[in-house]
Amino acid sequence: MPQVVSPSLRESQHPLIHRLADCIENTWRQYLTLSPYQIPEGLGYVEGSLEGERLVIENHCYQTPQFRKLHLELAQVGHKLDILHCVMFPHPDYALPIFGADLVGGKSGINAAIADLSPVNAERQLPPHYRTELAVLPQYPFSQPRDLPDWGDIFSKFCIFVRPVTPEEENAFLQHVENVVTLHCLAARQTMPVSSVQDALEVRAGQEYYCAKQQQNDKTRRVLEKSFGSEWTERYMTTMLFDTATA
Repeated sequence: MPQVVSPSLRESQHPLIHRLADCIENTWRQYLTLSPYQIPEGLGYVEGSLEGERLVIENHCYQTPQFRKLHLELAQVGHKLDILHCVMFPHPDYALPIFGADLVGGKSGINAAIADLSPVNAERQLPPHYRTELAVLPQYPFSQPRDLPDWGDIFSKFCIFVRPVTPEEENAFLQHVENVVTLHCLAARQTMPVSSVQDALEVRAGQEYYCAKQQQNDKTRRVLEKSFGSEWTERYMTTMLFDTATA
C-alpha cells in the first residue's frame, strides 16, 4: 500500500469536496491494488496567486495493474473557490472507459458537479455491461441540471452535470459517484488486456481524443495562465491533468 499524503487541503475545502475526495480514495483502496505513481517534478504540490488570493494545488496519484494513473487533484483559491478534479486513466491495453469527476464551488455552495464514464472506442459507446449496470443505478431528480461544454462529445449519455443546491442533492451526487467508481473498479478487475494490436491502437486513440478535448477547457486554462503563465500551464495540462500514455 502506498504512503498516503496528509489530506491537509481538503480539510479546509467545501464539505462535499472533502467527503468526495475521501470517498473516491477509500473506494480505490477497497477494490484496487494501489502502488505509487511518479508525479512530474514540481507538480505534486503547487502554490501561486490569483487576483491577490493564494492558490494552492495538491495532487494525489496512484497506479494499478489496470490503471496507469488514478489522479485526484484538489485546489483552492483563497476563500473564494474550491475544486476537486478526478480522472482514472486506464492502461492503453485495457479497453476501459475513462472515469472523470469535477466539483467546483466555494464555501457558499457547489456551482458545478459532473461525473461520467467516457467511452474510448471508435463508436463512442460504453461497453454493454457498463450500459446495463449504469441504467439500473438510482436516478435522482436534480433540480438544476447544467449544459455540457461545446467540446463535450467525449461524455456518455449517463453523464451527470448539475448544480446541487440542497444537502439531499449533494448526498445524491456523492452516492452516485461512489456507485460509479465501485462499478468501474469491479469491472476493471474482471477485464483482461486486449489481445490484438489493432484493439490497443483503438483504445490509445480514444484516450488521446479524450485528453485533447479536455485540454480545450478554456476556463481551467485561463485560471492557470493567470497564476503561472502560459508555458507552465501547457506543461501542467499535458503532463499532469491530461497526459497520454508514452509507451
